Amino acid sequence: MQACARTLGGGKIVALFLEIYHFLIYHKSMSKWKVELSGKAKKADKLLSKNAYKAFLLLLQDLKSGPETPSWPNYGKLGSMTCHCHLKKGRPTYVACWTADKKNKIIEVYYAGTHEKAPY
Repeated sequence: MQACARTLGGGKIVALFLEIYHFLIYHKSMSKWKVELSGKAKKADKLLSKNAYKAFLLLLQDLKSGPETPSWPNYGKLGSMTCHCHLKKGRPTYVACWTADKKNKIIEVYYAGTHEKAPY
């Protein structure tokens, strides 16, 4: 690191690197959303198949970055701040639904279960 810093202009480059690093760490921690489970979503471990439950846990991790998850299968907005996606395709198809409060950065997952019983 020191040899690289000498080559690139000494302490100024190192200071700039540290400033950028701290900026990224600060904004990464600031962009975290709180994810809460309510209703049927709390019973997901009993309602979902093993693979769908694993996908549900991954979705919960992704939601900590924000409510929009376009990389998930069949992701779509159901309203202005209400979304859903498929956890597992096939029969039965499992889905998850959530709402977001952008002001407070809170996501509430209100349903995880079969597509047939989804509340939309």
